[in-house]
Amino acid sequence: MTSPGGPQGPEDSAGERQATLAVIDMQRVFGDRDSPWFTPRFAEIVGPIQRLVGAYRPRVVFTRFVAPAVPTGAWRDYYELWPFALQPPDARIYELVDEFAGEPGPTLDATTFGKAGDQLSAMTGGGRLVLAGVSTDCCVLSTALAAADDGVTVQVVADACAGLNDETHAQALDIMRLYSPLVDVVSLADALGQAPRTGRAPG
Repeated sequence: MTSPGGPQGPEDSAGERQATLAVIDMQRVFGDRDSPWFTPRFAEIVGPIQRLVGAYRPRVVFTRFVAPAVPTGAWRDYYELWPFALQPPDARIYELVDEFAGEPGPTLDATTFGKAGDQLSAMTGGGRLVLAGVSTDCCVLSTALAAADDGVTVQVVADACAGLNDETHAQALDIMRLYSPLVDVVSLADALGQAPRTGRAPG
């Protein structure tokens, strides 16, 4: 379920809404080695994302990809390929991994790859959106481009994202670079350096 509210934080010195970190789909279904959707470099980005969360807290939103109760349209074909995923939102596979399960949230659940939309906008307050998580070549990409279409300034933290494999991760980052200045691909160091003043010092 989606937690109410969100980090409707203060404005910065220029009068603009401060940045919010959206941690995309850091769930067991992508992190467990025995999952059909295992993302090979998932474990490698947990540490970088933890540093981002520490720096951007409380302006952090977590997202979860969950299956619909009844797939419709082209999603019926999708879940015919992946029947294991037709589980309720509270299934273990859809839980955030332990490193993030205790975070206060808010958490946004969606049955779509992209997480941009009215709910995320309400949670972030319309400021700059910083993205990290999985997978670079699916849910991160889909979220970044949809948010940019909505007029949101998006930053994707390259070394805090992981893709299906290294090649498609790099390809997705290259695609998103084409959308600059709507979407910028940045390093972890850059993202930490631009964290809002309300955030805690990175660990």
